[in-house]
Amino acid sequence: MEQYTAPITKLIEELAKLPGIGRKSAQRLAFYILEMKGSDVVELARAIVNAKKHTKHCQTCGNLTEGELCSICISLKRDRSTICVVEDARDIAAMERTKEYKGLYHVLHGTISPLDGIGPDEINIKSLISRLNTDIKEVILATNTTIEGEATAVYISRLIKPMGIKVTRIAHGIPVGGDIEYADEVTLMRAMEGRREM
Repeated sequence: MEQYTAPITKLIEELAKLPGIGRKSAQRLAFYILEMKGSDVVELARAIVNAKKHTKHCQTCGNLTEGELCSICISLKRDRSTICVVEDARDIAAMERTKEYKGLYHVLHGTISPLDGIGPDEINIKSLISRLNTDIKEVILATNTTIEGEATAVYISRLIKPMGIKVTRIAHGIPVGGDIEYADEVTLMRAMEGRREM
């Protein structure tokens, strides 16, 4: 194993803590940073510190924001009769890229996972239920298709349905450009369940 100075080793160790960054990627990033101009390194460090210092969760939906409420919650152009429930704030960015959904969001900040000791009280479900009033006509469950995502969607659905609010689940199936022959059984089953008339 290569021997680096203590500051370089520490930089590599910290970068390797980032998701999807292994030791080799962390080394490449560390050496790239060392080759940057000093002013660029300072700007990078400042951007990281400022993002951490000035970013918080929206008091209403849990999205990332600088203020008390996010831009989606304060927008008068959003459809206030639908709430799309997602696991993570990154999911909002993905949904917004489609430019199709015009409603509100709610971020759970995780999923129910008994094996990891995460129950309904450890994620942002209570504030979702408190948001549901007579104006809300539909709650769209857009959790991932993992076991935890499915369990969370079922749990939330069971809480909301007795309130008389329509609960829907985003369709899952074969991705655009995907070949049926390579799809697994669960994906094909979801694709069949989510079929629609043409």
